[in-house]
Amino acid sequence: MNVTVKNRSGIPLVVPPSVRRRAGHKNGQDLEPKAPAANGVCTSEECRIIDAQLAEGLADIKAGRTFGPFDSADETIAHMKARIKGRATAPKPKRSR
Repeated sequence: MNVTVKNRSGIPLVVPPSVRRRAGHKNGQDLEPKAPAANGVCTSEECRIIDAQLAEGLADIKAGRTFGPFDSADETIAHMKARIKGRATAPKPKRSR
């Protein structure tokens, strides 16, 4: 169910900039709030996106593109820092002109 909301009272409706950016809202546009899906069930578009992301993650697991398991958060952080350090010291490819 879509409902178009128009602010005709003259009282400014304040929407934080971060919310406007995430919603793709531009100044002067009418707001169209959408009711959340009932009982936590996703819409067909949301379900397609989720299914695609899950398929991508499963493909990564099957291809061995994973790290861990780690026994602690400290071990995980140490692994991440080592990978970042490895990237910083790796030689940069030469740019072609």
